[in-house]
Amino acid sequence: MNTGHRITLAPGGLAFSCGAEENLLQALQRVGVAPDLLAAIPVGCRGGGCGVCRIHVRAGQFHTGRMSRKHISEADEEAGTVLACRVFPESDLEIEVDLSAANPITRSSTIAKQQGG
Repeated sequence: MNTGHRITLAPGGLAFSCGAEENLLQALQRVGVAPDLLAAIPVGCRGGGCGVCRIHVRAGQFHTGRMSRKHISEADEEAGTVLACRVFPESDLEIEVDLSAANPITRSSTIAKQQGG
């Protein structure tokens, strides 16, 4: 029985397990005991429409659910930039948060919380 895949957040090496039927955000919420992980990837609509949870997959295999092309172009997706709420790992993954895009209001409040603001 496959218990899931190891997801490592770069830089820093924070890691968590993601089950075979979970997307990355579901796994983060299930873990729940790692506030640094929950703060690292902002949560928005959870359905691929808002673009808040934009990440870049640096290594590993995955498939995705439907994502808004407003936030993730086909070229982005081919380059490994995807929405965490729509990523289903097929192997261990190394990911990084893409702070360059998505909802600047949500990003600003998330960054302020991380910095103690």
